[in-house]
Amino acid sequence: MAPLVPLSALPVAPPSQLLIHRLTPDPRAPSVSAFRSSTPSLQRRARLLAPQAHFAFVNPFPVPFPYDIQPPGPDDPPLTDKSAYVESWLAAREAVHERPSNSNAVLRIHDPKLRETPRVLLGVAETALRDCLPNLDVGDAFSLLGTPSLSDQSPNKSGSTSPEAVSARQELVDILSGYSVLSTPKSNDDDTAFAPWSLRYSGHQFGTWAGQLGDGRAISIREHFFLFVFLGSLSQVVTPHPSDPSQTIELQLKGAGRTPFSRTADGLAVLRSSIREYLCSEAMHALRIPTTRALSLISLPSLPVHRERTESACVLTRLAPSFIRIGNFEAMNGPTNMFFFGGGQQEPDWDGLRVLGEWVAENVLKLRVKKGDPWGRELVLEVARRHARMVAAWQAYGFMHGVINTDNVSILGLTIDYGVFPKVSQFIQEADVSKVHMLSWTYLIHSTYVITLTKLAATRTNIYALRALLTSLAPLIGSELQTGRAVHAGWASSKSPADIDALRLLGMSLKDELDRVAQEETAIEYGRLMRLRLGLRFVDERDESGVFGPLVGVVQGQGLDWNGTFRTLCEFRSRFLSEGEGEGKGEMMDAFVRRLVEFSEPGEGVKEWERKREEWVRWLGVYAKRIGRKEERALWGGEEVEEEERERAMKGVNPRFVLRQWVLEEVIRRVEEDAEVGRRVLGKVMQMATNPFEPWGAEGDTRGEEELGKEEREERRFCGMGERRMLGFQCSCSS
Repeated sequence: MAPLVPLSALPVAPPSQLLIHRLTPDPRAPSVSAFRSSTPSLQRRARLLAPQAHFAFVNPFPVPFPYDIQPPGPDDPPLTDKSAYVESWLAAREAVHERPSNSNAVLRIHDPKLRETPRVLLGVAETALRDCLPNLDVGDAFSLLGTPSLSDQSPNKSGSTSPEAVSARQELVDILSGYSVLSTPKSNDDDTAFAPWSLRYSGHQFGTWAGQLGDGRAISIREHFFLFVFLGSLSQVVTPHPSDPSQTIELQLKGAGRTPFSRTADGLAVLRSSIREYLCSEAMHALRIPTTRALSLISLPSLPVHRERTESACVLTRLAPSFIRIGNFEAMNGPTNMFFFGGGQQEPDWDGLRVLGEWVAENVLKLRVKKGDPWGRELVLEVARRHARMVAAWQAYGFMHGVINTDNVSILGLTIDYGVFPKVSQFIQEADVSKVHMLSWTYLIHSTYVITLTKLAATRTNIYALRALLTSLAPLIGSELQTGRAVHAGWASSKSPADIDALRLLGMSLKDELDRVAQEETAIEYGRLMRLRLGLRFVDERDESGVFGPLVGVVQGQGLDWNGTFRTLCEFRSRFLSEGEGEGKGEMMDAFVRRLVEFSEPGEGVKEWERKREEWVRWLGVYAKRIGRKEERALWGGEEVEEEERERAMKGVNPRFVLRQWVLEEVIRRVEEDAEVGRRVLGKVMQMATNPFEPWGAEGDTRGEEELGKEEREERRFCGMGERRMLGFQCSCSS
């Protein structure tokens, strides 16, 4: 195993694999050297980039906005040039001063002169570190954070006594808080130079074209040269790829200050939303749902952030092979050009569209297309497949993304931007479909499973986003269909508007195939995951109508906990139906059904209980026959061990712990009240979220609450539904 190295010394990808050397930068700063010599305000001034630009160089700059630039004092020289004074103020706070070092690392650390602020490490995700950056030395970070605990209220302040460990941790905090910046020395030529960047993208927001958006508070600070990260729908592990042993992992800071895409916003993020994304990213990964990852969380307690109330700033580091979105393609060819105060949309840039598509096809999606062969159609269909599998996993585990705008849709089919979303458990009835738009502005991660909203809204909005990708690429795809070859540089330079329209129409002929691929792939993956959750190995296409659909109907009709229902079903035994008088009338069946309906709405006495019981006995009878089929039983370990083996398999895919809204609210409150104590709670919830199938809280232990240890009691509480008032809890989208 390679030795651990600090963040600045991790290997850097070669220029051929770096986005900044393959895509087109803002022509106002077209190279790293030009960026360094530009005025500081160029990075912070909201503006529309040139049509051909894919990104802008920008350094992290977590400073409250509007900037508090005080005028000269009475003893200072009179102010004659306000612009120069502002540039001087900004320059003194930019991280452009190279830190002395004896290291031979490619990247050097740069610090500001006048921006010293407290930086409090709240968390490092061990799972993301293990999977994505296993050679990163975080020093004494985990020692400083303390043993994760829900019940121990004492703070932990004991870091390491090793200067090397303290130095590695401090470097990590300095860089991932946005205080320091990694870039190549000034002596590097532009062909090999490196500096942070933010991407330009456009998008549809809630069905309305919004024009240029871009990374308004996200800054990619480096790309790490690493092994391929497999992003399959079931397992996500780090392993060498058989045909491409290398891949890059992009580190991106969220909440690190203004960029050219911030519009009127401050580019900062608050603690509460950062905690949510930090925990949810890793929780989704643990459920094997494709997602971006979260590495670290660093609080900036002295930086005020003004939302509905004044809060403090926080910087989240997230990881992905790429953060390119469907909106990046829309930026190159949006549905309409427009300009308004604070924004707009540029004219199409056909060569910019080609350059972006070639980069994504070759380096991001890694399509197996021969050089010179058409790639546009394959790109769109591959994105559709990836997104279909992602949405199927959302449906199977009860997740609904609250803002599936085209600027929030990863080209890799990763769940991204956890600004507002529900993680579901208790069903909202079909009549509440009208809440789809309203829910887009809320944050519901308690566990309320909105099956109608999820299966209809998620699928429809995903197809809407895929169609937006096709619309952007349609003229290019039309050209490839017409010629049978990949487009070349200047492919549209001689085309008239009428020619482009004709090519667009030809390219849009792919729409029906796109819809079919997305819907079929979603259905196949949803069926696969539901079989896993129900302990079914034999594939029967009738399961959707015969088993899955009726189960959804029972759970929805009774307002039950979605994931809790599956966890309880792990312990079902067919003999429950035949015990006692038969027909499911025995005591074991009574006890089992009472566990299933534990979190339903209060009933209306005996009749309501009998109704619920009858519905469950009917469905469990169907389920018992399904698991008892000879084709099914042949795929298990034999009659004597079959039920135990099925239970183990089901408990390996059905979570005991679900990251619910009430849990997040409690974690946020405890970190806000006392960061040093709260980060131990945060660490324990991360531990539970990344190991959701473990029997937390002494699951199955028949001892009374008073006999359990304090930590076990808290674990059990955190595995519960929480107070009913938190079901349907809606929190602000502002973050």
